[in-house]
This record gives sequence, C-alpha cells and structure tokens, in this order.
Amino acid sequence: MAIVRNARDLAEHECIAVRIPTAARMIGISRSKFYELLSSGDIEAVKLGRSTLIPVASLKAFIEALREP
Repeated sequence: MAIVRNARDLAEHECIAVRIPTAARMIGISRSKFYELLSSGDIEAVKLGRSTLIPVASLKAFIEALREP
C-alpha cells in the first residue's frame, strides 16, 4: 500500500488509504476540521500500528453524501 504525502504522489499512485494531512488536503479542509469529522464519525479512520490512515473510499463516500439532496 502506497502512502501519499503530497499531490504529486497522489497523481502517480492509486492509493486506498492516506494519512490525515493528505486526506484533509484532498477534500480542501483544515486538519482541525478534519479531526472534528473523525470525532463525529463522519469519516472512517484505520489504525495501522501507530499510524492513522484514512481510506480514500471513506473520503469519496463523505463527499457523495454531501451532494445528495
């Protein structure tokens, strides 16, 4: 599994999970707002050792849910 650290990495790899700062940048919000969404359960997180990863599918589902009327 590739870990995306910046936009160039994202363009080069189809990742299934990213770290929190990258996930926040992907959807255009601050890290603090992203942590609020994690706390509320709106976005899923996965722990892998000491790392917290965000499934890209969870980000896509969150954005799609916002689009529904």
